[in-house]
Amino acid sequence: MFLNHAPEHILIEVLNLHDLWDPFKGEVWGRAHAGEEMQDPELYPKAELIFPSGEPLPKAWLDPRYRAHMSTSEPLPAFAVMG
Repeated sequence: MFLNHAPEHILIEVLNLHDLWDPFKGEVWGRAHAGEEMQDPELYPKAELIFPSGEPLPKAWLDPRYRAHMSTSEPLPAFAVMG
């Protein structure tokens, strides 16, 4: 999966998707796609990564307690109700 590293404005190839989805991991290994040569893998803070469209990563990927921060007055999505 490719994401943008917001501070550097470069495209990052995430090397381990499980770490990306795991909210208990604050960093992921990725490889910058800038220039012509393949770059060495580096650790990138997930808080600095965004989708190429400019959207932020889902809170569920960043915060292990994201459900505790949700308002109880928010309606559930239709797929959760129909479940």
